[in-house]
Amino acid sequence: MLRLACRARDAQRSKVKGMAMGKKHKDGKKKSKKKDQTEYTVVDLSPALTQAARSVRTVLSRNLLESGLYAGQDGVILLLAESDGMTAGGLAQKLGVKAPTMTRTIGRMEAQGFLERKADAEDARLTKVYLTELGRGSVKAIEMASSACDRMATQEFSEKEIRNLVRLLKAIDGNLQSAAIPLDEPEEI
Repeated sequence: MLRLACRARDAQRSKVKGMAMGKKHKDGKKKSKKKDQTEYTVVDLSPALTQAARSVRTVLSRNLLESGLYAGQDGVILLLAESDGMTAGGLAQKLGVKAPTMTRTIGRMEAQGFLERKADAEDARLTKVYLTELGRGSVKAIEMASSACDRMATQEFSEKEIRNLVRLLKAIDGNLQSAAIPLDEPEEI
């Protein structure tokens, strides 16, 4: 009930505050870009971050469909492109998911032809994951899909705004990572 009241309040604020007139250029013409005049508070942070993350993930997933990749698989490929021959546990830890989730993801990606598993040359008890040619070839598609998503997400942002946004998001992530308590919630990758 409280969330509905907050959403109604925010919608009303947006209607009233969003009606601000555009600024004028030196030549007397009005700028068409209107700034959001809503007065956000800390209670608006989590919902805004969650929704933005979902939107980025949706657009990125859509951009990756042509390459045959699904949400989360891009991270596995990019990690292996940096350091090929990682264990499933190592990948899971780096990506912040549980080992069973990573094992299922690796199985799917192996069936798709992006990855292959091989016994470690020094310790045959270990199985390591490697990119195939198809996997290595998909790195460029991932980079292009990410770049297109980034451009879409930051359209009309200045370079300074982008730098500040990235700096602030990294600070938020650092704060949350240092205080993270493992939860037994289902994960998707």
